[in-house]
This record gives sequence, structure tokens and C-alpha cells, in this order.
Amino acid sequence: MGRADQILFATCAPGLEPVLHEELRVLKAPKAERQVGGVRFNGDQRLIWEANLRLRTAIRVLLRLGRFGCRDANELYRGVQAVDWRRFLPPGGTLAVDARSRDSELNHSQFVAQRVKDAVVDQLRESRGERPSVDRDQPTLRIDLHLYRDRATLSVDTSGGSLHKRGWRRAQGRAPLNECLAAGVVQLSGWDARSPLVDPFCGSGTILIEAAQIACSIAPGLFRDHFGFELWPGHDGRAYTALREAIGAETRPLGKRRIVGMDHDPERVEQTLENLDSAGIEGVTVEKAAALKFEPRPGWNAWIVTNPPYGERVGDEARLLALYRDFGALLREHCSGYQLALLSGNPRLAKALGLQPDERIPLANGGLECELLRCSVR
Repeated sequence: MGRADQILFATCAPGLEPVLHEELRVLKAPKAERQVGGVRFNGDQRLIWEANLRLRTAIRVLLRLGRFGCRDANELYRGVQAVDWRRFLPPGGTLAVDARSRDSELNHSQFVAQRVKDAVVDQLRESRGERPSVDRDQPTLRIDLHLYRDRATLSVDTSGGSLHKRGWRRAQGRAPLNECLAAGVVQLSGWDARSPLVDPFCGSGTILIEAAQIACSIAPGLFRDHFGFELWPGHDGRAYTALREAIGAETRPLGKRRIVGMDHDPERVEQTLENLDSAGIEGVTVEKAAALKFEPRPGWNAWIVTNPPYGERVGDEARLLALYRDFGALLREHCSGYQLALLSGNPRLAKALGLQPDERIPLANGGLECELLRCSVR
């Protein structure tokens, strides 16, 4: 099913490379190697399908087509034309090019993207007699060109769009957490997928849903309409459908495991319930209550995994400082023995909690530098 030595690169948000590497290890991806911004690995077509369906922290899965020297526009054009683009773009299909350039003679990304597009379009016009058009929003094929120190890496996006777009989100709050980052936060928290998990600032429910999908073995890609590889000429739809159905059959109910979300805003609670329903998840408890009203359940040794507001996006810092101080006091007084994983983009607010983190993990949330603070509450 395709060459097993194809070179693939799964991209992720900064700081999530170790989590993504572990996900690929579980998939038995050959030659998985952690790099800045993602993980490089080898695989056949089946692994491309499985990676897109199963990976929780990957943003895209790129299939590398080649690397070549690129000091000028002509070398770029020839390198792109060395690929037979009929393998990836069907008649009548559209394309888009994502290009990035750093420390190279060709330093204008928009010009690089235009030259890549010209090379593909010219080749297909000569071979098919048609000129593919550009569709930046929903292309049939998305091409990726990374230029660094006059070396080009040419790839196609097998995902066909960011994998954070799971397909289940109906309702969205003011500052929703990216699904891939939420999945990474849950996995970095150390949660065992059996103990109770609480998000007292649940917003529209992203952490709750990602946690529940982990607990229920629901692959995150099952709700997407399609992936980019499904539009490639020669795609084996029957084999892919069989794999997708087999992965879907692995789903199990949440059962007696407890996942609880809270938010003071009734609109956010409704959004969470709507998204849970869309994601096919039953058994998650969602309460309309402020985080400071959280009452630990007797006998729980729970994980609190949460993303409170931290000022850059929502609210003012003075109000939030008081919120963090009170929330930290609540945890120290009533939640001794709990595990806390809190995503924060404001060091002053994090300090106001009054808790000593066991670990600080640098991450990024929508381009904003932040930290995941992990600690045992005591």
C-alpha cells in the first residue's frame, strides 16, 4: 500500500513535540525523529491514513516529495517540476501553496509561492491541456514549500487543512483553546484516563472533549468530513473506509469514569453541552458554577486540568489577580492530594496562585507564549 519508506513530517505547536513523538511511537511509525516544530517519520499510505485519523496533537501530516538546492527562481521552478503532479491533483482540481523562506536568496515568501504555483500549473497544462486554478480556502491540493539556507523542502499536505478542525465544534466561545493544544495539555498533565478530571474554567468544553475522547478511545479524526489524501487520484476508498470503520469500532463508553466541567457563564455551559453532543460523548458532567464554588468530592484523587483566562485575551489583570489568588487558596484548603495542570500565559497571574509548580512546560497558544504549570496540591 504505497512505499513504506516515504518520508513524512507531522507538524505541531511548539512544546508538543515530545507528546507527538510518543503518539507516533504508539502507532509504531518507523524512524520517528523529534525535530523543532514536529516529528519526522517514515510510512506507507496506510500509516498516512492512520496518522491523520489518530494523532491528537498533530496540526498537519506532510508527505515530503523532495529536497533540492534553490538559489534562484529557475532552480525553484525546475525542482518543483521534477515532481509528477498528476499523482496528487485530479483533473478539475484546485491548488494552494504555503511557502516560507528563511536565510535564503529567495527571501520573499509570496514570490516563492507564486513560482511554485507556476511550475505546477505549467506542467499540468502541458500534460493535460488544462490550467488548474488557485483556491486558498478549500483547495483540492495544498502544497508546502520550506526554504532554508537555499535548500528547498517540497511537500504535499495529506491532511488537507489543519487537524485541529476536528469536525465536532458547533459552538465557539470568545477565546477557544485550540483542540490540538488542549489534547497536548491533557496528555502532558499526566492524567491516567481513569481518575476523575475536572476543568473549573471549561469555556466551550475543549479540554473536556479532548479528555473524554482519550478516555473513550475516540480517534480525533473520525468527525472530519474529509482529508486531503482522499482527493488524490488513485485513492483506495474501500481500504480507507475499512480502516476508518475499524478505528471507529474501538470506541468505548466513558462508564463510571468522571469528567466534570464548570463555568459561571450559562452561555458557555450551553456551548459545552452542544459540543459534547456533536462529538458523540455521553457521561460528562457540566455545571453552571463559578470555579471558586468547586467542592471536591469525597474520596476523589482528581486531576484539575484547566485554561483560566489570563488577561491578554479576556478580562483585566486586576480582577484576574484576585481570581487566581482565591482559586489557589481554594485548592490549598480543599484539594490536597489533587494534581493540577494549569495553562497560563501571564507569569504574574500564575504566581498569584501561591502554588509551587513541580514542572513548568513552555508551550504556545495561538502565537502567545505560555506555560503549563504542573504540581501536586499540598
